[in-house]
Amino acid sequence: MANDKHVARLKQGVDHWNAWRQENDSIEIDFIKANLSEANLAGANLTRAYLARANLREADLAGADLREAILINANLHGADLRGADLRGANFSGAHLRGANLTEADLRGAHFYGVDLRWADLSGANLAGVRFTGAQLIETNLANANLTGCHIYGISAWNLKLEGAKQRDLIITQENEPVITVDNLEVAQFIYLLLHNEKIRDVIDTITSKAVLILGRFTLERKAILDAVREELRNRKYVPILFDFDKPTSKDVTGTVETLARMARFIIADLTDPSSIPQELATIVPFLRTTPVLPLRLAGSGGYSMFEDLQRAYTWVLKTYEYQDSQSLISALPAIIAPADRMADELRSRS
Repeated sequence: MANDKHVARLKQGVDHWNAWRQENDSIEIDFIKANLSEANLAGANLTRAYLARANLREADLAGADLREAILINANLHGADLRGADLRGANFSGAHLRGANLTEADLRGAHFYGVDLRWADLSGANLAGVRFTGAQLIETNLANANLTGCHIYGISAWNLKLEGAKQRDLIITQENEPVITVDNLEVAQFIYLLLHNEKIRDVIDTITSKAVLILGRFTLERKAILDAVREELRNRKYVPILFDFDKPTSKDVTGTVETLARMARFIIADLTDPSSIPQELATIVPFLRTTPVLPLRLAGSGGYSMFEDLQRAYTWVLKTYEYQDSQSLISALPAIIAPADRMADELRSRS
């Protein structure tokens, strides 16, 4: 339990506390399980203090000196730690949900299993921090320095990383050979690839069997494209449909490009396009190993923009024109065969 004399002295004010601490620097400061909720501790000298399981919920610790402090399992929910010196502090198991740690110095701190959901660490120096098992959900890390962080077992979702310095992030356990990456959001995925054979098998299946189908899925068109999808399934492909039923945006383009890079080849129905030629014009130049097979209902007209793509990029095949869904399905094996062969050829060259 906390040393009552230390707690009483701290509650006399930060200036009084800091003066006393300067004269008694070698004394072990005991605030274990202390209730300091909403306390004004801005600028307090709490170096090497024992604050394990202390209640610091919404406490003001802005600019405080907490170097090498022990904050294991402490409650810092919503606490203000802006600009605090937290070098070497041990926050293992602590709750920092919604805490403000902007511009804080956290170099070498221990964040094992820490709850950092919705916390703000923008501009913080996190070099060498051990985040093992931490929850980083909607955490703000904009402009933070994450160099050399240990991030094995983290849960990272929807992070803000604009301007963050991400280098030499260690994704392995401390008793394993060191593997580093330079992107916090892909770290979990890379680790799964390395240690989960089933994940690798799934990715191999997707990249070798996925077929992306692009089109405008009105009621009339959807019946035809559903029939194409079903036939692809029967032939052991993995069809992925993308419906251009809404205006395009950068997000849409990015989604199409991501799916396209995963696909073995692309089937693009140009019969009733709203933006498909525009989207393809954006992504086709980057798809050097992904053939594009265009389809069009006979009599529906051509698109000069798409014809330009066919002339410029050899992986865009000749447009196949069909009379109706029945003739399209019956001819599908012969229609997709060139795209299938080209996929093998392009990948063998890469």
